[in-house]
Amino acid sequence: MGCDGGTIPKRHELVKGPKKVEKVDRNAELVAKWTYCALSQEKLKRPIVTCELGRLYNKDAVIEYLLDKSAERPNSEAVTHIRGTRDIKELNLTDNPEWEGERRNTKGDKYEDIHCGMFICPVVGLEMNGKHRFCYLQTCGCVFSDRALKEVKTEICHKCGEPFKAEDLVVLNGTKEEVDKLRQNMEEKRAKAKTKKSKKTKAAETVAAPLESNDETSSTKAGSIVENGNVTGSDSDVAGPSSSKSSSSSGSGASKRSVQKMQDKSEAFKSLFTSHSSAKRTKDQMSNWVTHTPYHF
Repeated sequence: MGCDGGTIPKRHELVKGPKKVEKVDRNAELVAKWTYCALSQEKLKRPIVTCELGRLYNKDAVIEYLLDKSAERPNSEAVTHIRGTRDIKELNLTDNPEWEGERRNTKGDKYEDIHCGMFICPVVGLEMNGKHRFCYLQTCGCVFSDRALKEVKTEICHKCGEPFKAEDLVVLNGTKEEVDKLRQNMEEKRAKAKTKKSKKTKAAETVAAPLESNDETSSTKAGSIVENGNVTGSDSDVAGPSSSKSSSSSGSGASKRSVQKMQDKSEAFKSLFTSHSSAKRTKDQMSNWVTHTPYHF
């Protein structure tokens, strides 16, 4: 039965020492990052999207999260920075011809390579399994290995031919330092976009303010002119400032140039004008058949 005098216990069996620190299996960590969705923890399947931090998601899982953010999910902290579909990018991946789909080695009588990736680099053929550094382009979503981008230096995408810049490259499943740098760049970009948007709104408000004031003044003038179907304003208000100026100038000119007040002119000369007393007809003299003098006073 033991401890009956026939066995001698050892020290590690009697004294409990400090617990050993559990180390994360590197291979298991790589498989979890490059084979499973960072949100739903399900296996990655097309369409596959990524965020500005370089994490891999199933597109269906991200859309479900955006539709209902209150639901409980295995790893909802990984998508708190995603505000909408504009913050994700669908990846243009290249299939691995060596990938045989989901392997079901139930008997255990053959070797199963867990590091065989579903996708490869279209330039150098490296498998996207976590052992090699991969990047994607924010412009088109194409994915390449870091080795391909270093060996074949170009400013045009190797797959679709779309031009890109160095800041458009984002590392997929990078280290902690790389993720922190990507997060900092993301926050700076969003802050710039926010300030730019606020400036546009302020400019639009400043442009709209004088237009509203002009509309209010025109509406008040129109209200003063027409009220209850009767005209209350003067003709100068309706015609505007230009007409009022012209009428005032013409009136002043007519008063200054009145022929009837000129003393050096004869009475016969003055009678030629309609302002003469002889041109003014009385009511008795007016008849329905008068057509030669249109001036009725």
